[in-house]
Amino acid sequence: MNIFFLKNEIPEKSCVQNANLAVDKNFRTHMDTNSTTIHRFKMQINKFSGNISKELSKTKQRLVKEMLYGMQASKDVKLSNISRALKENIPLIKTEDRLSRNLGDEDLTAHINNHIMRLGDDKIDDTMVIAIDPGDLMKPYAKEMEHLCNIYDGSEHETARGYHLCQVTAANLSHDKIVPLYCEAYSSNAKDYPGSTEKLINVIQNVTKYTGKKGTWAIDRQGDDIDLIKFFTEEQLQFVTRLKMSRYLHFDGNLNKQVKAERIHRHVELKHKAHIYITKDGKEEFLHLNYGAVTVALPDYPEQWYTLVIIEGFGKQPMLLLTNKSVNIFNGKELWRIVEIYLTRWKCDECYRYIKQSYNLEDFRVMSYTSIRNIIVLVHAIAYFTSIYIGVSLKLKIMVQKIFILSKRFFGVPTFFNYAMADGISELLKNTKNGIYNFKGMTGKNIDDFQLSLFPD
Repeated sequence: MNIFFLKNEIPEKSCVQNANLAVDKNFRTHMDTNSTTIHRFKMQINKFSGNISKELSKTKQRLVKEMLYGMQASKDVKLSNISRALKENIPLIKTEDRLSRNLGDEDLTAHINNHIMRLGDDKIDDTMVIAIDPGDLMKPYAKEMEHLCNIYDGSEHETARGYHLCQVTAANLSHDKIVPLYCEAYSSNAKDYPGSTEKLINVIQNVTKYTGKKGTWAIDRQGDDIDLIKFFTEEQLQFVTRLKMSRYLHFDGNLNKQVKAERIHRHVELKHKAHIYITKDGKEEFLHLNYGAVTVALPDYPEQWYTLVIIEGFGKQPMLLLTNKSVNIFNGKELWRIVEIYLTRWKCDECYRYIKQSYNLEDFRVMSYTSIRNIIVLVHAIAYFTSIYIGVSLKLKIMVQKIFILSKRFFGVPTFFNYAMADGISELLKNTKNGIYNFKGMTGKNIDDFQLSLFPD
């Protein structure tokens, strides 16, 4: 084939070279941009893992770092996928065996939780809600996992097999700040299991060692327990809990008046009104609410009076919220504040769903009880890392924005941005040639040789 050019259309060699250089420059600029983001992300993983693994042996420090990196790179908790994400120059089975062995020989739950709470305690103030959420990890097909126990599947309303999970998360009422504080997997078949109420009290005691009496504790119907309510009251911790309809109550400041909780709304004028939007099954619903309040006492604890806020409009039965906070039962704004505290607990539940969904939390394949507990607390550490450690840092704002871009969201970043962070981090690390081991810092030295005390909390 012959190609003819008009005189003024003959391409000059220098023009072609310049065009190629421009394309190559754009390509290298794009690669350099992602490389810088990857580099910064690995730096932050190293700093954070070193911060929460202080006082541990070097072997365990390496384990924490590799698990945090591998779970985020693979968006999974299976050791096989974590091992692939580490991209070591050794047989894959060797990497997996090392992770499995180190996960199972020492329980790191208390150590990591304590360091997460140490980092997060200054983020908590008196206006925040501290939500405690007892949940579960279902393993319906497992038979040989250590200390497998009976749990209650709330979605199916039936018993199942798996492990209990308790998470504590703090949030402000505007829902733009969420601070994961504590997370633990445990079994009712374990020898050291104290009982359901005692376990919740132990968790609260662990958290209050760092947060003190700051914030208002919020808990669902599992908080309707006389021992737990007494504990909150005697420790002078402010709380809001949802009551069960089967409970009996003294009301209106009179111990001679007693009524079943499901009928208490008949004795109270619900003269305050509110209108809110909620999202249910991906659809927005507009709710008209009526609410009011009355002073109540529990038959098992008659010397102590509380405020009961009654809300109609969320379902067929009214919602009953018991609190020891000082409120004027005739002031609609003060009563709505109690409702807002409980609704904020729903937002904290999103943190629980996030770690379950983003990292396939219920798909762990380890057998030992210690390994299971370690995996759960390490995913909790990731929740803190993405929410607070890099999520609110102005210095890391550019890196976080690039991670959001890589998450490929159709409708922008959701209100609870951790889902987008999980997707973006995984996409960012997917094509990196090296994992986290022997990662070189800005100075060219192995990052493991840096002095962690130089980095701020």
